[in-house]
Amino acid sequence: MKAALVDENGGLLHQARRPTGRERGPDAVVEGILGFAAELRAHGAERFGEPAAAAGVAVPGIVDEDEGVAAYAANLGWRDVPLRDLLGRRLGLPVALGHDVRTGGLAEGRIGAGKGADRYLFVPLGTGIAGAIGIDGRVEAGAHGFAGEIGHIVVRPGGTACPCGQHGCLERYASASAVSLAWAEACGDADADAADCAKAVRSGDTRARAVWQEAVDALADGLVTALTLLDPRTLIIGGGLAEAGETLFAPLREAVRRRVTFQKLPAIVPAALGDTAGCLGAGLLAWDLLGGTSAAAAPHSPSSTTPRR
Repeated sequence: MKAALVDENGGLLHQARRPTGRERGPDAVVEGILGFAAELRAHGAERFGEPAAAAGVAVPGIVDEDEGVAAYAANLGWRDVPLRDLLGRRLGLPVALGHDVRTGGLAEGRIGAGKGADRYLFVPLGTGIAGAIGIDGRVEAGAHGFAGEIGHIVVRPGGTACPCGQHGCLERYASASAVSLAWAEACGDADADAADCAKAVRSGDTRARAVWQEAVDALADGLVTALTLLDPRTLIIGGGLAEAGETLFAPLREAVRRRVTFQKLPAIVPAALGDTAGCLGAGLLAWDLLGGTSAAAAPHSPSSTTPRR
């Protein structure tokens, strides 16, 4: 878990981390979050002379942002956890709940690599692949909270099976996890990962180049589908695979360029905020509550007259 105190401009005032404790079960994870948030608020009051006036929390999985419910998170064992209300009662504050990728995308769009772009798409390449669709400083969740799930665009029909039930999904070919698996098989080292593959690419290893190019081509296919539908001005790539830098970005830009026809080629840039993006985005959601502009509803959470922080 990561937590932060964030000012009204998205500035990071304080950050802390601790294990989720998921080995103790889903209820223990929830209690850990509530306790961690309470400690952070107390720290803010002591250090800055006033406590936080609102809170934002970002979680993985399927999130009902309007109702404030973490509907499903497989890796945490959650189903229908009313996290916004639980946290609001514990802290006595208005609380915004968001999806981890969308909150990261919110931060990248407002204060990171997409700052100034009226339309952007944030795509982190990690264990899986998802996207955040940014429009005028907001992130679109969609009618049912599934907007941006580009990892499940089928780019290789009839290909590798995906847990979602389809075959050939983008994230089975171009996520950091997919590259790690492909490179481990190609090089014969079960412990090899995507970072090792990138190093081997830079050293000229032909096996690594083949694995890498397969991922780049699949990613370009998925991204061109997304940009055809969304027409973003900026395409922000983050996550573990983006840490390869130009080893990824140079061939990716070229692969996307070759695939576009009538579409306008967006700027393809690396994410700027790293693994703080989610915390910063959650903080921005909290500030939106105070400004009355957040898409997350506040009526279910206790009101507060505490000064902002």
